[in-house]
Amino acid sequence: MLEKIKNKCKSTSLRYSYFSHIDEIPEAEWNLANSKNTVFLSLEYLKTLEDTLSETIRFKYIIFYQNQTPVAIAATQLIKFNSAQLKFHEFPCRISDAIKNTLFKNLDVKVLVCGNLFSCGEHGFVYNSDKLSPQDAFESLSNALREIRKSENTDKPSFILLKEFWPHSFSNSDNIKEHDFREFKIDVNMVLNILPEWNTFDDYLSSMRTKFRTRAKKVFKKSEKISVKDFTAEDIDTYKNQINTLYLSVIEKADFKIGKLNASTFKRLKETLNESFILKGYFLNETLVGFTTAFILENAVDANHIGIDYEYNKAHDIYQKMLYDYVDLAISKNTKELRLGRTAEIIKSCVGAKPVEMKLYVRHGNSISNTLLKPLVELISPNEYEVRNPFKLQLD
Repeated sequence: MLEKIKNKCKSTSLRYSYFSHIDEIPEAEWNLANSKNTVFLSLEYLKTLEDTLSETIRFKYIIFYQNQTPVAIAATQLIKFNSAQLKFHEFPCRISDAIKNTLFKNLDVKVLVCGNLFSCGEHGFVYNSDKLSPQDAFESLSNALREIRKSENTDKPSFILLKEFWPHSFSNSDNIKEHDFREFKIDVNMVLNILPEWNTFDDYLSSMRTKFRTRAKKVFKKSEKISVKDFTAEDIDTYKNQINTLYLSVIEKADFKIGKLNASTFKRLKETLNESFILKGYFLNETLVGFTTAFILENAVDANHIGIDYEYNKAHDIYQKMLYDYVDLAISKNTKELRLGRTAEIIKSCVGAKPVEMKLYVRHGNSISNTLLKPLVELISPNEYEVRNPFKLQLD
């Protein structure tokens, strides 16, 4: 058993402990190591995922120690899926037939993921950069993840996946490549930088070129019958069936479906995270026709899960209204950026978001297969995309 067993890294001075359940984690030590105080690595958030998703996903957590001081933490998920679940013609990067036929030919695939299956970004591993070099940090992470894989007595994970890193972290995260991990890039994350002079949504609209400001006003006109409500946990419970239906309508269009959140997860998130988690309901004639969720981070709004009744989407521009509402939320929260996630690059660029590249790293458990993985991973590239610039001045 890995629970609470301390292991020593092979060539660093660090030791690490594994935990299979949130309730086993020493809270003070975890919080001390969570130096960035990220919501997605908070015990409250992780416990919500574990409590509501443990039937389909197994969770493991790691604390790294330098002497007796916690200096890093990692959150992982063990998942299994069949390659039939993948829609390769719509996958979020071009994947050659070689990869499909070599690695994903109607197979059950088990993956150890360090990161967050339900949010894009660096939500799987943080370390104290004052006490730990990137080289030691990622070597220790590699050791710990490989040890988790070995501990699975039967049906070991075929792959270890680290997801996803922002460009400012590439120079550090690339250290994992020294331990036989292969990098690849996925579709860009669309991010809107919130300018200091945007004190209100009208300030944002005023910064737009006439064409795009007119477009925004048309969206508001078409969606004028849509009313929006900030949901409490009780509201989420009241509309739980409709929320699940709307969410599934979006998920069914997704390229890659592993693990589904539901209204009970959203309710728990609202109860535990309070104002750090926002769910807005979109109503047409008192009928819920859509919802959005967002996490309020220190300097960013992370637009997350949505649900839409596509029967009404085109006539009332529900999705486009949601995007503008996200912008309004980011401005009102006085954040520096709005992260809108992958896909739909053109429509997101019309509200001002720009593409940001992100990296993942993967390692096959078998050394021979891992050698073969390198040329295959090199064939992966992000989808091509087109973007617009809606602002009067080109913004960096």
